Amino acid sequence: MEVIRADDGAVANMGRRMSEFQWDRGADEEGRGRGGSVDFQGVIDEAREATEHEHKMGIFAAIRAYPKAVGWSVLASTALVMEGYDLVIINGFYGFPTFLQKYGTLQPDGTYQISAAWESGLSNGAVCGEILGLMLAGIIADKMGYRFTIATALVMVICFIFITFFSVNIQMLLAGEILCGLPWGVFQTITTAYAAEVTPIALRPYLTTYVNLCWVFGQLVGSGVLRGLVGRTDQWGYRIPFALQWMWPVPLLVGIFFAPESPWWLVRHNKLGEAEHALRRLTTSTDSDLDPKKTVAMMIHTNELEKEVSAGTRYVDCLTGTDLRRTEIACLTWMIQTLCGIGLTGYSVQFFEQAGLNTIYSFDLAMAQYALGAIGTIGSWFLMARAGRRTLYLYGLIAIDIILFIIGFIALAPASDKGASWATGAMLLVMVFTYDITVGPVCYCLVAEVSSTRLRSKTIVLARNAYNIVGIFNNVITPRMINPTAWDWKGKAGFFWAGFCFLSIIWTYFRLPEPKGKTYAELDILFERRVSARKFGTTKVDPFRGDTLETRQGSVVRVLSQESDDEKHLTTMQEKL
Repeated sequence: MEVIRADDGAVANMGRRMSEFQWDRGADEEGRGRGGSVDFQGVIDEAREATEHEHKMGIFAAIRAYPKAVGWSVLASTALVMEGYDLVIINGFYGFPTFLQKYGTLQPDGTYQISAAWESGLSNGAVCGEILGLMLAGIIADKMGYRFTIATALVMVICFIFITFFSVNIQMLLAGEILCGLPWGVFQTITTAYAAEVTPIALRPYLTTYVNLCWVFGQLVGSGVLRGLVGRTDQWGYRIPFALQWMWPVPLLVGIFFAPESPWWLVRHNKLGEAEHALRRLTTSTDSDLDPKKTVAMMIHTNELEKEVSAGTRYVDCLTGTDLRRTEIACLTWMIQTLCGIGLTGYSVQFFEQAGLNTIYSFDLAMAQYALGAIGTIGSWFLMARAGRRTLYLYGLIAIDIILFIIGFIALAPASDKGASWATGAMLLVMVFTYDITVGPVCYCLVAEVSSTRLRSKTIVLARNAYNIVGIFNNVITPRMINPTAWDWKGKAGFFWAGFCFLSIIWTYFRLPEPKGKTYAELDILFERRVSARKFGTTKVDPFRGDTLETRQGSVVRVLSQESDDEKHLTTMQEKL
């Protein structure tokens, strides 16, 4: 196994810059931890101890030590249920009789249809709002904190739902969707960043992927609501689904008011005492080896190390130095969520109807696919613990690509073949389950982990906006592929997306790293040293000293040998093997 350490220059510069550093602190309520003043070398020593403790902590020990962090993270992530819910009801409305009669136009065959252009407009309206909301969220969250940003977005969404509920025409509905997209953009970014920053290594993959579960759960609820109201012939058939969106923001707003701020955010703003207090609110005293002071020390060390290898905390800094590679990985990882072809399932109700199934069966299959998505996300938690992020992501894409080709070939059957219609529906269900046990949830974990802590919220903003831009592309062409008044490809669209999925597989193999089991400081070193993506998982990292230098009291005092005797012996044995 290759062993690498921090860059000599980074270690030495950090030591000189922090030579006058003093952290004045008192003992905690139980008398644990070091009181008084601590210099930067003391911070490094405690950071090393905290890092070692995190590496040793298993999933159940982490839950016992961080139960309140789990609760607060789950609360914040639940805000994303609203976006998943609205995505389903808007796309589901395209196959909803009363909605089509209100906002669609009469066709020569006596049915009502919303044109492909307006379908694209409604689907992209929320996405356009999300793009702007995301950019604002990155700036506001860095300055005001995660709690303030989420709470403000919740108040906004309460107000904007009124526009969609009372919309009298399709133009007003579009305006409401655009405005609702602003707070949804906030939820897309901040919930993932918050989950990544309040939990230890052992819990990170589960609580970041829980964000995807919330999104799927919103889709399941939305599909169930539409299924229950599909028989109504009055205006409440489509107004009730809009009204039900008010049930989420108020209880979430109350919970966020009492939630602790991210300790990483507090450290970045030099509020060390508040960071320690926030950590105590996220943890319990059951773990005698867990000392919040040492955990804060680890955060201070990581923050100072990133200052040496990163230019700053602006959006433009995401595109310079080692952060450019991290931004590329985050953006492509999220873009592939759409480029792999899963967008077809977003129009499943209409897709099923155009494939020959009636409205009732179409909504039944839609509910089944979202239930499978929720089961798949939970299943991914067990697989990630064994296989890692990169492996799941790569093999998930390969499986999805095969399924897309199968869907395309099924579509070559005659339109009168009902068996082919059911086969298409079955393959879409299989694709949803495959996606939500691999690519879907793992993406959230990867994006949160590959970004640096100082640029996390802005990197996630850029990545999610890249996803939204690809989503606009998907929302423009997919309705035309399926709509009978446009291209009318039906299942043949599987061939189109299979090509993009194959390109995604190639990129994933060569560019996607494995961050499993790495602290944020260790990931910083791996990126700073430009380690190959395929070697990330097998490379051991020491972020507390350079290859040849050691720091004491903020300055370089002696030169270390390149390798200890044990390391030389290990290297010799590896060469012989």
